[in-house]
Amino acid sequence: MSDAVLFDARDDGIAIITLNRPETRNALSKDIREGLFAAWDRFERDPKLRVAILTGSGEKAFCAGGDLKEMVERQLAVPPRDMFPVPGDNIEVSKPTIAAVNGVAFAGGWMIAQACDLCVASTRAQFGITEVKVGRSSPWAAPLIHMIPQRIMMEIILTGKPITAQRAYEIGLVNRLAEPEALMETALAFAAEILDGAPLSVKAGRETVMLATEMGRSAALRAARHASEYCYMSSDAQEGPRAFAEKRRPQWKGR
Repeated sequence: MSDAVLFDARDDGIAIITLNRPETRNALSKDIREGLFAAWDRFERDPKLRVAILTGSGEKAFCAGGDLKEMVERQLAVPPRDMFPVPGDNIEVSKPTIAAVNGVAFAGGWMIAQACDLCVASTRAQFGITEVKVGRSSPWAAPLIHMIPQRIMMEIILTGKPITAQRAYEIGLVNRLAEPEALMETALAFAAEILDGAPLSVKAGRETVMLATEMGRSAALRAARHASEYCYMSSDAQEGPRAFAEKRRPQWKGR
């Protein structure tokens, strides 16, 4: 992995993935794209890592979007599906992810933040689907309909105008706001709350949410019950109630 994307595998089970090209506002250049593919793969494969936080270096940008100079040089028309690393689309990530948005998240920057399960944003952050301003399109935004109301989504895409972090929080795109200096602390605390839960319960819960966005009510219920069976049959499912009865912290084994 190059220095374009930094990977910090912490002892507490949290991985911090940092886009590290602040001089280009962390635009999705080839080296950042390759670094992100490698980082997500490393996170997914490491059983010791349970939650990932994606952020950007510098104060100005989480990610300003695609590298427009590269697009001009390549005369890019339809982007290949494997061009941009997007969990839930062309990358399999089965563990919780948090976007810690420290500055602008425009176009492709919004895309990779949206692809995370949860989002913490600096009060100075801005979000924008700006493709209409440069003649491009944003098919990747389709899953946004499960996160925010239709008319707000329509306005954001058709106008290309950025919204503030506060507005993003109000419409449900952002889970938590933080002052800039407390962004990573807030994201780490959020991740710690997830780590406090039983691993198999977290996995089943995340899968339930994903299934619910793909299916109708009855089909989602059936699929979620099936997805939860492994959790119910685990030793952790016995340890949790036992620890509660004994008034102690549970000792999760993840099996």
